[in-house]
Amino acid sequence: QVQLVETGGGSVQPGESLTLSCAASGSIFSIDAGAWYRQAPGKERESVASFSSGGLTNYVDSVKGRFTISRDNEKNTVYLQMNSLKPEDTAVYYCHARIRMSPRQPAYAYWGQGTQVTVSS
Repeated sequence: QVQLVETGGGSVQPGESLTLSCAASGSIFSIDAGAWYRQAPGKERESVASFSSGGLTNYVDSVKGRFTISRDNEKNTVYLQMNSLKPEDTAVYYCHARIRMSPRQPAYAYWGQGTQVTVSS
């Protein structure tokens, strides 16, 4: 059984920074791809940042230059560094990962439970 647990959310003022962590636990061979999504009240969930199995990263235009997605393979953890936060970044942030439990099994998709990020003065 694989679980994703997000930490690092909180309340900050505009211009400040936060780092979200998504730790995968269980029987894990590899994290093939990962992403952070967010959902603001009354809005649809959107992909904020992602990395592919080939290592390519992608960001929604509204966070380019401010957010950075990264991972630590040894810790089975995916990060989202968020700088210069704006009120419009306020949302619940969800981690998504495609995880392989053994080299011969396909990768399956998992979601974290979400962590609240609030940006307000």
